[in-house]
Amino acid sequence: MSLLEVKDLHTSFFTDAGEVKAVNGVSFNLDHGKVLGIVGESGSGKSVTAYSIMQILAGTGKIVSGSIKVDGEELVGAGEKVMKTIRGNKVSIIFQDPMTSLNPTYTIGHQLMEAIILHTDRNKKQAYERAVEMLRLVNINEPEKRMNQYPFEFSGGMRQRIMIAMALACEPDILIADEPTTALDVTIQAQILELMKSLQKELGMAIIMITHDLGVVAQMCDEVIVMYAGSICEQGTADEIFYNPCHEYTKGLMRSIPTADTAGTKLQPITGTPIDLLNMPAGCPFAPRCDAAMKICLHERCQRMEINEDHAAACWMNVKKGLEAGTITAEEVTCNE
Repeated sequence: MSLLEVKDLHTSFFTDAGEVKAVNGVSFNLDHGKVLGIVGESGSGKSVTAYSIMQILAGTGKIVSGSIKVDGEELVGAGEKVMKTIRGNKVSIIFQDPMTSLNPTYTIGHQLMEAIILHTDRNKKQAYERAVEMLRLVNINEPEKRMNQYPFEFSGGMRQRIMIAMALACEPDILIADEPTTALDVTIQAQILELMKSLQKELGMAIIMITHDLGVVAQMCDEVIVMYAGSICEQGTADEIFYNPCHEYTKGLMRSIPTADTAGTKLQPITGTPIDLLNMPAGCPFAPRCDAAMKICLHERCQRMEINEDHAAACWMNVKKGLEAGTITAEEVTCNE
């Protein structure tokens, strides 16, 4: 049994303009000790998927249907009392911006201890000792002194380390890292990623790494999910995604990565803009921006197709190639109307 099982998850935001289908039929599993990367442009549904797992959606957000299981326990519809036992203890999250995620009016020690006391049965003295231990674990120097300092007294990289300490204080089985290196310079990014890798090995936890930085994915992740317009367009091992991309959107992301070979040449960005989630097209949501789009792409959505046992994608180009190569027949081709 997988540690985390997400099946056919649909999450929407109900606004005055209509229903925004932010997550539209997402399914994936996460095993113990694995690192799963979720990549895609802003607005693709990455963070909303994470917030759905934690059930910390904004007031207009709602899980419409689907299943989320942690260690076999169903979370959808479980209620706030159950979720309080899950958050921190089973699943923790590092939010996008360390600059604004910490309360500027309380000391670092107060905020760390509050999280520990809330989610464990430790008393105040034990919580203090645990907080100091966690600061030391994430390489914060002079942790006893730092406990009495406020967030503004720390650099961005130090604040991110504190956020990691807070997320790991209750020894969760799953750590969700939502853009953990945003707004940090390259040197500090490398330090934070190296810290997360070492902590993951030391503590044996599973990680969901949400990012738009494919370099982070290549460095950290065992498996990768590529999302677009609230849906998974491609899924597989990191090697498969990087060396054998099979969805036109993933190929576009790969072409936009600067490399040593592209020095001095213009990058190839994906043309166009993301679709309006209030008016989802009948066909592939990426079709309006896809240079290889066919007529069927505009009218019918392709189902997930197994490329091999470690790789799947939902793209009509794979169906076309399969039909031309004779590896699949017309009778095997299905689509979502």
